[in-house]
Amino acid sequence: MRDVLAELLAVWRAGGTAGMATVVRTFRSAPRPAGAAMVVAPDGTVTGSVSGGCVEGAVYELAAEVVAAGTPVLQRYGVSDDDAFAVGLTCGGVLDVYVEPVSRRTFPELEALVGDIEAHQPAATATVIAHPDPTWLGRRLVIRSGEVTGTLGSARADGAVTDDACGLLDTGRSGVLTLGPDGERRGEGMEVFVASFAPRPRMLVFGAIDFAAAVARQGSLLGYRVTVCDARPVFATAARFPTADEVVVDWPNRYLAAQAGAGAVDGRTVICLLTHDPKFDVPLLEVALRLPAIGYIGAMGSRRTHDDRLVRLREAGLTEDELARLSSPIGLDLGARTPEETAVSIAAEIIAQRWGGTGKPLTETGGRIHHEHNEPSELRSGQ
Repeated sequence: MRDVLAELLAVWRAGGTAGMATVVRTFRSAPRPAGAAMVVAPDGTVTGSVSGGCVEGAVYELAAEVVAAGTPVLQRYGVSDDDAFAVGLTCGGVLDVYVEPVSRRTFPELEALVGDIEAHQPAATATVIAHPDPTWLGRRLVIRSGEVTGTLGSARADGAVTDDACGLLDTGRSGVLTLGPDGERRGEGMEVFVASFAPRPRMLVFGAIDFAAAVARQGSLLGYRVTVCDARPVFATAARFPTADEVVVDWPNRYLAAQAGAGAVDGRTVICLLTHDPKFDVPLLEVALRLPAIGYIGAMGSRRTHDDRLVRLREAGLTEDELARLSSPIGLDLGARTPEETAVSIAAEIIAQRWGGTGKPLTETGGRIHHEHNEPSELRSGQ
């Protein structure tokens, strides 16, 4: 949903009503994860995608109907028994799509929510997508900056959903909560989709070299908030790294230690060390490899450079378990030579490590193409 907010907000500010379709639940090889969204503006303009093209036409028509009727709809899409190419997913997956009208009346908190997201402040929405009482459909809680606005229909439901939504937000997860009609923990009947807008994960690129510019571009494409850091002010300039969110002049180890101390790195953070200079590399890796939660730590250099690094890091007291967290030489074996090709190989390794991919050509593998999402989209409240 994050990638359609600008267009959604433009319609909202103009006083119009947009049809917004959100993937709330997926099964098998669905092409888009829970939270993927598509917005249909009043003039028919489409932004975003819920299936990569498989059912967009049907969702577009449903969005127009929902806006006209003013009533949200939860629709399931899968492979059609009669014709797999009609309105179904040719990939064999199944997805549930919630389509709702969005306007100043139905979503008065939208502008404040977008402001928090743009300021990298955590926020979440919790929307009723199924309920025995149809008047509950579309009711929403907005959790932002320690404040909860809106209501689902009862204090009991609001309290239960707020607690669980905050738990999902803390881990950056989105998914469907199942509760009783009045928010009973062990009940069934009400389904609430929680969309978490945790701050974008960070990519910290150390070493202001030409490879760093290409890696920063890849990081931005993958949705990371990219920081380039180097101790040399002549190289660490915004002009050299236009796609980076920030460029910092500081000693890498000092900067990383300060960021960790401020709680600005977490398990989603990736670190790309590109300097291959021991006076920068070793002190930085001493800090990075001892941090309890970093998603990926990769270091550029030849195999000889890597072996020398290991010797120096062992002399500094790092354990074998800590050293095992280091991806070095950085990247997958793609035969890359240029900075751009090398950046693709680094991005590929980050993706593979995140989702559990093998890095092999799909022609050499069997089974499902899309790996299971590490974050289940169906959650029992209170568990």
